[in-house]
Amino acid sequence: MRCTSGWSARCAIICMRCAKVALAVGLLLSIGIDAAAQRRVTFRAEDGAILTGAYYEPSQGPAPGIVLLHMLRRSHADWDAVASELSDAGFAVVALDYRGGDELGAYALDVRAAKAFLRERSDVIPGRIGLAGASVGANLAVLDAASDPGVRSIALLSPGIDYKGLRTEAAMKKFGARPALLAGSTKDPYAARTIRHLTTIGPGVREVRFTDAVAHGTVLLSRDPELIPALVDWFKRTLL
Repeated sequence: MRCTSGWSARCAIICMRCAKVALAVGLLLSIGIDAAAQRRVTFRAEDGAILTGAYYEPSQGPAPGIVLLHMLRRSHADWDAVASELSDAGFAVVALDYRGGDELGAYALDVRAAKAFLRERSDVIPGRIGLAGASVGANLAVLDAASDPGVRSIALLSPGIDYKGLRTEAAMKKFGARPALLAGSTKDPYAARTIRHLTTIGPGVREVRFTDAVAHGTVLLSRDPELIPALVDWFKRTLL
């Protein structure tokens, strides 16, 4: 039968509607997959503060645990892509949101609470923890790791020698023979100087990664496309 022009027009409309439905279903499935990859968690710090974050279960367990620490006045969402890749690679990951306020000293309690959350889980190996931090989170990571031998490995994005009183030199020395990855931009002079200095402190492996992109902290993750795979590889080599 020969198709009439009116019927052809109706076919086109039906096809367009089907395409829209398929697209909507695809988006919903995508959102569902993303939502399933992480879940919102809450836990309590030693001083009673209620903290939140996102937890990514390991692809298989028991697994090493990793805590991700964001920049000042940012959120755990900056680490979503990294956390997802680490989870797929076999790590249990919690991306922390710090408590409100500018009392940076209290953030140390937040880091300890995130580690405690991981260590209480049956799918996490308690004595095999890694920390990754950006900017102030980098300083918090090395300060915490210095006094906790259960932290086996750290990754520092754009650390500073002194971030509002959070000093890293003595902490890196105390961190000792454990391995540290330090990443930053050559266009970020203070962080670059800090990285070059910290690599001279302590007998452990100090692996350095520089990019020429103009970026600081977790912004490096989008400006340096190889950084996320490098972070995953780093924790595979030092925690698995």
